[in-house]
Amino acid sequence: MAAASEEAIKQFSALMEQLEEPLKTTFQVPICSSSRTVGSLHPCYSYCVFPCASPNGKQNSFVLVLQRVGNLWSQCCFCWHVHQGYPRGTLVRFLKAREWNVPKAHKMLMDSLNWRLQNEIDTVLSKPIMPSDLYRSIRDTLLVGLTGYSKQGQPVYAFGVGLSTFDKASVHYYLQSHIQMNEYRDRVVLPGASEMFAKQINTCLKVMDMTGLKLSALNQIKMLSTITAVDDLNYPEKTETYYIVNAPYVFSACWKVVKPLLQERTKKKIKVLSGPGRDELLKVMDYQSLPHFCKREGSGSGSSSDEVDCYSYDHPFHQQLYNFVKQQALSQDTVGPLKQGSMHVKVPTPDLEEAKIIETIESELNNLRGGGDGISRSFNRITIEGP
Repeated sequence: MAAASEEAIKQFSALMEQLEEPLKTTFQVPICSSSRTVGSLHPCYSYCVFPCASPNGKQNSFVLVLQRVGNLWSQCCFCWHVHQGYPRGTLVRFLKAREWNVPKAHKMLMDSLNWRLQNEIDTVLSKPIMPSDLYRSIRDTLLVGLTGYSKQGQPVYAFGVGLSTFDKASVHYYLQSHIQMNEYRDRVVLPGASEMFAKQINTCLKVMDMTGLKLSALNQIKMLSTITAVDDLNYPEKTETYYIVNAPYVFSACWKVVKPLLQERTKKKIKVLSGPGRDELLKVMDYQSLPHFCKREGSGSGSSSDEVDCYSYDHPFHQQLYNFVKQQALSQDTVGPLKQGSMHVKVPTPDLEEAKIIETIESELNNLRGGGDGISRSFNRITIEGP
């Protein structure tokens, strides 16, 4: 298998060497004014050595690391795009996503590069969601946050799946915010983690809180499927493990019918834990990196007065991200104030596997709605119009 994998990487690499502009720039990197060799680590990262940023003190320093890396990133004309200085790793990610089939992986990557080009994804971190009250509303209804790092150094993201309502802005703003989170992860958070743990870190962990998930809440299934399609087709293999916690009956019923449809590689990534999953999560992360909804029995996505709400607009991570985007916008457009406006990103078409999963979930929800188990609730499909 190792020999076959190396041959696949070699073939894929040869295909990518034929890449022409403007896709080449999107995949590789623009030339920086600093003296460097293409494919080598950019000088700004060599400066990111923080005495306080060690694994033993990571929770106290991870925001500082993000700030330092983010500041260095924003001060130079250089900009990592898709492969983040590690083209081989990117090729491997796309090969894994297509079961090591080189032609399929190549098509997937080319489609992704074209998607980035057509939707100006390379500059998404210079397009703040304005005004700030709108961004706050998005943070209140698309619950996601960075809580710390695993023992192996992967950033730990928390998602309040069950309590995210997606009802305070248009779909375009939610999609823009999600893509900005992805790009900030790849350009700032992961490089910061790599510096802090003194090794290359390319993946994260996600803790998915299903508290509040019910039939009426799943009216947002189309929004969730849109986000999933964006991630699967353009950011493959960036999550090492998905931990599902606080799963109610609705999730369990859907999971039972969806699990057989998943590829073995995908199933191995998803771990459904009992309750808040604290004991299991403590095997892979320290207590201080646990999401607030996992720190005590009976807790959910809502935070208590003695816990930091990682979803909040006021959380240091979200403040750092939002200020970073505003700084990028000001550095590129020095004339006039920042303007309100959403990106109209074209939603990728889900692949056949994902489309089948969505269809199966909808069918199961309709079965639950019509069943005589006392949990019948209204379930109306929603439609996301293209831009």
